[in-house]
Amino acid sequence: MILAGSIGVSGCATKGYVNRQIATVNTRIDGIDGRVRTVEGVSGQALTQAQAAAGQAQQNAQRIDQISGRVDGLDQQLQQQAQRAQRRPRG
Repeated sequence: MILAGSIGVSGCATKGYVNRQIATVNTRIDGIDGRVRTVEGVSGQALTQAQAAAGQAQQNAQRIDQISGRVDGLDQQLQQQAQRAQRRPRG
């Protein structure tokens, strides 16, 4: 009976051993958690900057559209003036 009991007990881990193993795993988890938080912070900043850039790009596109309309209007005026000048008799 003592032999059977000692075989059964020797296969079990002690609380100290389990606590040391858990402490090692917890240390690794804490390190990874810190890196994940850093990555989340950096990615959050990148997202904010990308959203700001997208907003600025949209504003720039609107301004370009407005300027293009003005340029088209001026081009039409120049063409009309050139046609009028060709129609006038020179002399």
